[in-house]
Amino acid sequence: MNHEIRTGPRRWDACAAGRVAALLAVAVLAPPSIAVAAAETLVIEHVALVDGHGGSPQPDMTVVIEGNRYTQVVPSALARPPAGRRIDGRGRWLMPGLMDMHVHLRGGTEITKDGLRQVAQNRQEGVAALHSYLYSGVTSIYDAGNFPDYIFELREAERSAKLLAPRIFATGGLATYPGSHGSGPGSTELRSWPEAMAALDAHFARRPDVLKLTLEERGWGARPLIPHLPTDLLEKVVEYANDHGVRTTVHVSSELRARQAIFAGIDTLAHPVIQGPASDSFVKLMGAKRIPFVSTLTIGENYSRLAEHPEYLDQPLYRASLSAAEIRSLQGEKRKEWQDSRWTWWMKLMTPVAQENVRKLHEAGAIVVLGTDQTLGPATHREMELLAAAGIPAAAIVRMATLNGAVFLGRELDLGSIEVGKLADAVLLTADPTQNVENAKAIAAVIKDGRIVDESALQLAGGPVPRRLR
Repeated sequence: MNHEIRTGPRRWDACAAGRVAALLAVAVLAPPSIAVAAAETLVIEHVALVDGHGGSPQPDMTVVIEGNRYTQVVPSALARPPAGRRIDGRGRWLMPGLMDMHVHLRGGTEITKDGLRQVAQNRQEGVAALHSYLYSGVTSIYDAGNFPDYIFELREAERSAKLLAPRIFATGGLATYPGSHGSGPGSTELRSWPEAMAALDAHFARRPDVLKLTLEERGWGARPLIPHLPTDLLEKVVEYANDHGVRTTVHVSSELRARQAIFAGIDTLAHPVIQGPASDSFVKLMGAKRIPFVSTLTIGENYSRLAEHPEYLDQPLYRASLSAAEIRSLQGEKRKEWQDSRWTWWMKLMTPVAQENVRKLHEAGAIVVLGTDQTLGPATHREMELLAAAGIPAAAIVRMATLNGAVFLGRELDLGSIEVGKLADAVLLTADPTQNVENAKAIAAVIKDGRIVDESALQLAGGPVPRRLR
């Protein structure tokens, strides 16, 4: 829930990432986009199916993908598959592609040049991060705040099949009250109603997938108090967005602000309550309202994890997703910086509080959605581990990481589970993720939009990797 993401030598205030998008952009040359290969008919036979609904695997199933959608999902004895590429699924599990619903994609950086604040777009760094998601089995991401020109260009390249990447859903810049969390150059500042309508119209012209607002006065974790968006204005903004077909989410950190946002009509919450234990009445409220909220446990735990266990960066997914130089920097100077930071140890204390809140909300029937507030694919797996450490069953976590992500986006009719008619995003595993979320790392193949991802074509920061499924 701390929004200072420090994934390397660069310091980036992620949730304020859209602040300076209107300023001059300095483009850094990047390699050409990777063209996406045409889909082929795929027949995955005799596989254990983890469909995304949170239940146990269905044994000996056959899944047929034609074009980019599932056309058959049946017991193998009943399958009538068409001609196409056959994949033997014996001893394997097929689950929906993972969905990270709180990302701040790296690659956009604020710099100062000749006295002007500017944006340097390192597209190659962004593509490497996107490829780390695919390599980690993440087939959809929601970028919850970034430089609009930067993230929307990548979104367009992905959607037009010019860039191999997970599905990109994006907010662009944030919308908030002047001086509040995420405000500044590049954000959409909302001062009063009805004057805010013109600013929102300009914001919607960029076609954000979700309008992200902030309702945060800070004053916690040694953070100074700041103004926050008036709740009567928030209510008007949410109604106006929904009238324009735009879903909404809101950054909150306290139970008070979460309650206010819910009764203002917000569609989703971008974070859990972290400032203290959730009350029984709030837990019941979330179970009754079923407002999807994103878990984002990893971002707070990220500091003490590096300070105390830097060896986690030696795991294969991290070695593929980060360059050797960045790993050295993280395990060296960055680790020392975080060891000396009081913020690290405050967040270590608060992470178990947030974990317990998430567990209680899940058990009350609330919709928990996996999100990391980070910028690399391996963090998605760490989020699953922290959810498991909170006491949530692995099968439920799989749903949080798949179908619930689609619910957050309002795309559950198209995404998030393996069902006939839905878009074919999936991960083929060599172990059962419903028994242990660590098994979601046992990736044999990633399928995005009906196509098997060729890992050897990925531009990962850690260097080339071989193709998994030949």
